[in-house]
Amino acid sequence: MRDPTVSSYYSPVKSTITTERMGAEANGSSSSLNFLIYGRTGWIGGILGKLCEAQGISYTYGSGRLEDRRSLVADLDSVKPSHVFNAAGVTGRPNVDWCESHKVETIRTNVVGTLTLADVCRERGLVLINYATGCIFEYDSGHPLGSGLGFKEEDTPNFTGSFYSKTKAMVEELLKNYENVCTLRVRMPISSDLSNPRNFITKITRYEKVVDIPNSMTILDELLPISLEMAKRNLTGIWNFTNPGVVSHNEILEMYREFVDPSFTWKNFTLEEQAKVIVAPRSNNELDATKLKTEFPEMLSIKEALVKFVFEPNKKTEIKG
Repeated sequence: MRDPTVSSYYSPVKSTITTERMGAEANGSSSSLNFLIYGRTGWIGGILGKLCEAQGISYTYGSGRLEDRRSLVADLDSVKPSHVFNAAGVTGRPNVDWCESHKVETIRTNVVGTLTLADVCRERGLVLINYATGCIFEYDSGHPLGSGLGFKEEDTPNFTGSFYSKTKAMVEELLKNYENVCTLRVRMPISSDLSNPRNFITKITRYEKVVDIPNSMTILDELLPISLEMAKRNLTGIWNFTNPGVVSHNEILEMYREFVDPSFTWKNFTLEEQAKVIVAPRSNNELDATKLKTEFPEMLSIKEALVKFVFEPNKKTEIKG
């Protein structure tokens, strides 16, 4: 029996955003924008709503479950969005180790759900901004640690150490076939909200010990507004969604000590020692952000962005008597 939620006019021929809509949205007019956002209870999803409010953009949080096609179609019928944002997904609580023992649940949301949302959006010619992950690579002989040679958008993922990363790499490969999807590879996200337990800085300041490895990272305070602009420009394809360059754990904690807590101390341990206290290996890599930097030349390097968007706003000033 035919699924009634599948459009009768669906065609495998490449769908397009209508010229009229592209013209209206390309000029940046907030009145022509109407965003549908999935991930209301998540960190990124919550920030997206606040950004829309600040910019005067109409937005609605989706109520449908990603794996339930009928509920997604109902959301689209009700909201009639200009763009769709997917900030929903399973990362695991308190961390990705959860996914190792909840594989079906991880697949249901990260693979089945994301693909279903991409598919219903494609039927209607809607751009889907999909917040994905860059934790699908690890340093290798072609991209050695400290070389400055980052993985590019077209490179094939080489990290399958965690089930979470494995599902993310899987769905990214499949999404390449959806010309309406903008895949943003987020890594080790950081924001100025140092009380948020999902914040990479908050995490490592609470760990008993940390490794010290340079990595590409995403400063949400700078890059999430850029993602809204990407929607306005109807950009699609894969994007390394990180600030240019790399920063190590120790460099971040040194900044934390300098700007936030002068008495802060920490201990390091090796990857081998770390492996004994985690279930799944972690990804460490550098992503080449040239493509994003070319589109948004004002974007700051990772260390500059850390100071401007994270540590300066949290700087503790001495009170003089």
